[in-house]
Amino acid sequence: MYHTMLSHCPICDGPITATRLECEHCEVKIEGKFELTNFANLSPEQLLFVETFLRCEGKINRVEKELGISYPTVRSRLHEIIRAMGFEPVTDVEAEHASREQQRLEVLEKLSAGQISPDEAVDLLSQ
Repeated sequence: MYHTMLSHCPICDGPITATRLECEHCEVKIEGKFELTNFANLSPEQLLFVETFLRCEGKINRVEKELGISYPTVRSRLHEIIRAMGFEPVTDVEAEHASREQQRLEVLEKLSAGQISPDEAVDLLSQ
């Protein structure tokens, strides 16, 4: 029987360090200090959400349908997971700015490659 890896001590809530790994096939044992990934900080429910999100290729509308939850709930759970992994979610304003910057770079690349005229580039950049 296997148990889910703990990331924090159930007594003092301090970080847990894995110190032994074992191969079931050849029974080799490796001892040392092994760093846990950020995924170790997630609850079983959060891990299930991450699996669903990946299976749906990050498409929130597909996650909505598969889990039977609303768009805001999907976003909220995703942000909870991002925080649990030690990161801060990108705000909508930051995401919009990054998207506009990416579009600007794509227009400049097309202009540089001769795929669009300077006038077309100006029109696209002013939108």
